[in-house]
Amino acid sequence: MKRIILMLLLYSYTAESFANVDRTPIDTLITDATFAPASMDLRPYINIISDEQQQLTIAQVSRLTFHHDEAVFHNYPKNNGQVNNCWLKLTVKNQYNKPLSYRLFSGWHDFMYWYSQAPGSSPQLLMQTGLMLDNGGVERWHHYAFNVQVPPGEVRTFYLHIINKSYNENALMPFLFSTEGYAIFRDQQLDIYRKEAVVIQVLLGMLMVFFSISIINYIQLPDKSYIYFAAYVLGLILFFALRLESKPYQLSFFHRWPMLKYYWDIPGLLFCFYLMYLLFGNAFLNLTERYPFMERVFTWVAAIVGGLIIFCMYCILEEQYHLPTIIYSYVYFLTLIPLLAVFVALARRSRHHPLVRFFLYGSVCLYLACFGSFLMHVRPLGLLSALGELAAPTMLLIGGVLLQAMFFLAGLSYRNKLVHLERTRTQELLIKQLNKNKELQHKLNEQLEELVKEQTTEILRKKQELEEQRKIQLETEYDKKLTEIELKAIRAQINPHFIFNCLNSIQLFVMQRDYEYAQKYLSDFSYLIRKTLDFSRRNFISLADEITYLNTYLGLEKMRFENRMEYEIVVDPVIATAELEIPAMLLQPYVENAVKHGMTNPKQPTGQLSIYFNQVASDMLECIIADNGIGIARSKSLRMLPKHHQSSGMEISQNRAELLNKMYNTEIHIEIIDRSSDDDSDSGTTVKILIPQL
Repeated sequence: MKRIILMLLLYSYTAESFANVDRTPIDTLITDATFAPASMDLRPYINIISDEQQQLTIAQVSRLTFHHDEAVFHNYPKNNGQVNNCWLKLTVKNQYNKPLSYRLFSGWHDFMYWYSQAPGSSPQLLMQTGLMLDNGGVERWHHYAFNVQVPPGEVRTFYLHIINKSYNENALMPFLFSTEGYAIFRDQQLDIYRKEAVVIQVLLGMLMVFFSISIINYIQLPDKSYIYFAAYVLGLILFFALRLESKPYQLSFFHRWPMLKYYWDIPGLLFCFYLMYLLFGNAFLNLTERYPFMERVFTWVAAIVGGLIIFCMYCILEEQYHLPTIIYSYVYFLTLIPLLAVFVALARRSRHHPLVRFFLYGSVCLYLACFGSFLMHVRPLGLLSALGELAAPTMLLIGGVLLQAMFFLAGLSYRNKLVHLERTRTQELLIKQLNKNKELQHKLNEQLEELVKEQTTEILRKKQELEEQRKIQLETEYDKKLTEIELKAIRAQINPHFIFNCLNSIQLFVMQRDYEYAQKYLSDFSYLIRKTLDFSRRNFISLADEITYLNTYLGLEKMRFENRMEYEIVVDPVIATAELEIPAMLLQPYVENAVKHGMTNPKQPTGQLSIYFNQVASDMLECIIADNGIGIARSKSLRMLPKHHQSSGMEISQNRAELLNKMYNTEIHIEIIDRSSDDDSDSGTTVKILIPQL
């Protein structure tokens, strides 16, 4: 189609010359002072010899008789059905007193050889070029305009040997151009092909983006479908880049290898539109699991296409350029109906497999584009010539290729999303399983603790049977384990004491019918009970856990006192609360005592409780618990507690401190200060606890 437009423009430019040309055959073109056309149709002056055996040499041709046959010429692409090997002869007689200098242009052909012969001498080769021969850069396109130079008063005979080994021949129409006329013709061609080259270059840029995306996605998620898609796009990039080699006056990338565009013409189409298409569809749709029969068909057809690609390249190597076109024509028409059947089968299952839609939409776009491009060539060129143009990169075909690549890439992105969601679900299941494992581990730890207790009893029973030399060591271990058991027993006393006080608070809320506070109190109380049980099994906890525990406890007490109590916990900024450890349940009894006995001062409308944590030394933590209550002495004098109730929390904590000092050879110091005994104007109690770091 593009070549037709080119020739129409050529004819439009030279319309005036054609109008008055006498098409009667003339053996010699005679020029004189009046001869000055910008362009001229040379068909009446051209004589021809066809070399069907391809054995004639220039020496033999110069002695043969040429004949006039305008049927050889055509201004549109044509399928000859055979190799076209012809010789064109032009005789020019210059009767003017100045040299004649013109250029002969007859189109773009595979092999072209230009000879000049003076009377009484042998022909001389002046220029050789051709689409399969010339490996120059942009300047190679000027080689197709052959110089026609005749000295004044002399005769020259010119021979043009044209060989088109491919059955699809470009327009063959001889014209004679002046220097200015050829410059105008060249500029017209340059404008025409520049637009086509820009479209191809934009397509190459988009395909490069698709290729880069597929490679990046493959690095992130290795999958065969990305490799096949990248190979498909890379094949298209090479195919369309090589189409630039056939665009006159345009910059190309592979001009040093003029035969490469033929090796990746039909083989390139088979590779991209059949081989990689089938392999990509097989991997992308996971046909092995979903559609086994279709997977076997795709695999066998892909293997056959691979063999055809190798055979086509061998045919090109043997200069049988027409065979790949015939093969592609058969493949194209034989696969039209099967492909349509595949599309229908996939469309029926697209509801159950969302990736099918992307594959189906992309396939249908290219299917319709190829068929529409073929129909566009059939009408102006006929069936045989249109078969040779199946590989021509028309705008319709380029649009179909882009749409297919975009749908395929969108499908791969959607497939990535599905894989990501599946991985997320798998990770959630793993997390749930991990939580179950932690629960199981917790149960095993409890069983292990029971086993340790049993083993401790066994050790005590067999203590007397141990050897004498280990008696001192065993006694030391025994004392340490006995101390741990006593410490656990003391912690066990703390739990019922604290629970008893909390239940009293809950009972109060229920009696007051404050169900909302009772519900919140129960929620915080359940958290506190869990932490209490947890801490009762541990000797040491982090300061951060202790602060959280005290905050929860004081919050409950504040609710119980109906906001007639305020408290604050101040931590020295230099203290790393998450790393520093203190004995478990050591501070709680003192805080509880401060709340219970320090919040009943009639002189203070609001009870105030302050807790300070200070780093008094690098290995010493100071904890201060201060309240504004009535003080210890007055509390005892008023006998606020019932006679049958004994508050043993502080005594238990003091005993724990002594046991810890004994176990770990440390010095936990506890000092209780009654401020009302020192100053009548002041009231309240201060507890200072110094906790060394082990």
